[in-house]
Amino acid sequence: MIGHYARRGTLTAFAVLVLTAAALPGGASPAGVGDRLYPDLGNAGYDVFNYDITFDYHGNDQPLDAVTRIDALAKDNLTSFDLDFARGTVRSVQVNGRPAQYSTEREELVITPGMPVPAGSRLRITVTHTSDPKAGDDGGWIRTPDGLAMANQADAAHRVFPCSDHPSDKARFAFHVTAPKDLTVVANGLREAEVTGGPATTWTYRTSHPMATELAQVSIGHSTVLHRTGPHGLPLRDVIGAADNDKDKLEKRLALTSGQIDWMEKQVGPYPFETYGILSVDTTTGFELETETLSLFERHVLLASEADTAPVMVHELAHQWFGDSVTPASWSDVWLNEGHATWYQWLYAAEKYGLKLEDLVRTAYRGDRKVRDAGGPPAAPLPPAANDKLGIFRPNIYVSGALALYALRTEIGPAAFKRLERAWVTRHRDGNASTRDFIALASQISGRDLTGFLDAWLYGKDTPPMPGHSDWKSDGTAPATSKPHGVSITKHA
Repeated sequence: MIGHYARRGTLTAFAVLVLTAAALPGGASPAGVGDRLYPDLGNAGYDVFNYDITFDYHGNDQPLDAVTRIDALAKDNLTSFDLDFARGTVRSVQVNGRPAQYSTEREELVITPGMPVPAGSRLRITVTHTSDPKAGDDGGWIRTPDGLAMANQADAAHRVFPCSDHPSDKARFAFHVTAPKDLTVVANGLREAEVTGGPATTWTYRTSHPMATELAQVSIGHSTVLHRTGPHGLPLRDVIGAADNDKDKLEKRLALTSGQIDWMEKQVGPYPFETYGILSVDTTTGFELETETLSLFERHVLLASEADTAPVMVHELAHQWFGDSVTPASWSDVWLNEGHATWYQWLYAAEKYGLKLEDLVRTAYRGDRKVRDAGGPPAAPLPPAANDKLGIFRPNIYVSGALALYALRTEIGPAAFKRLERAWVTRHRDGNASTRDFIALASQISGRDLTGFLDAWLYGKDTPPMPGHSDWKSDGTAPATSKPHGVSITKHA
């Protein structure tokens, strides 16, 4: 994702966990999987493998009527459990076909089934609820001039639908969205059905691969879908405003995607999903976002010069491998997403637009000490402030992460680095992986123990010496930047 860095406070993850657990009603297991940065997200008592979500749209200033059906496997004996959920009214809950009791606490929907659910058995949860698009501006639904889109990173999917809102709990998704028939609906995955009855049309989309909740996307609006074919026959679709006055310019910019996919495949191997495209939103969000198979872009960013825009397009495209297909095991591992996306953005800008890669890296290196002081090491980012839960997206996970990759590439050589990258996205495709997994694989591919080398780059308070560049100094006198041209790699969430 690309957006604005923000300043964050220092409330500890432990304090958040204690407060969350204390707020839950008696008999409910503590919310969350204990993530160091977002401890109240997810639930360790079950594993979701499918979401089937129905939305009935009444306008972007009205709550949507919704039904969320969740198929999961109980990992513990469940007498009570929670889903992450906020910004909606719950009307009923069923567990395995029977009515269940429920209550809401903070951003948790606490459910007590009529009968306990034994460990190892199937758990089917059906929640009838509303989904409010105008309740806040810190993620979830984005209101556009003519409809809605989603921006759920890092912890905002539960502001749209009840879920286990942690990236470690990936699942397949189906969306059924009913809207007035003059509107177009596009979502993650491929369109499965489009049925018009009276004044409304119901659109169904389904993903072919598991997805983290933070990567869900549903677009509703007066839109045109542009279709083209990418490498190896890959279906591409982009979504722009139906009456956009700059349609021709947008089409020209979006036509770069096929070549960018080909370029990325040469770096890391086959594109991992069933389709790809870009969703143009005519609003100011302050970020671009790698929602799976349909990246979210501000229209004005797409209309910037090609040299500004194209590397940013590659940043979000690279996330389809790094972050979407291979998803971090915890939010502390998010540098694996952003460091890789920034690295490939730098590399693409250097190869295609005449920049010197060494100049980009050296500028970033000079300011890295200041970046680490402000945000922590890339694999141990400081927790977000209690009132700003999107606060982990600071320059350290982007710039410091990309610097670590450049240092690793220099240390083991470009050929070994490319083998590592290809092995990483192949071995962990459709799954979750951690920083320790990356270090172990790098050691295996290179034939040497890289633990100490990478620990210094990923967990160290101070910026290590750059291999091959003993004259480089990280003195904090210049701001580190991942800005190959005019558009900064910054992030909202």
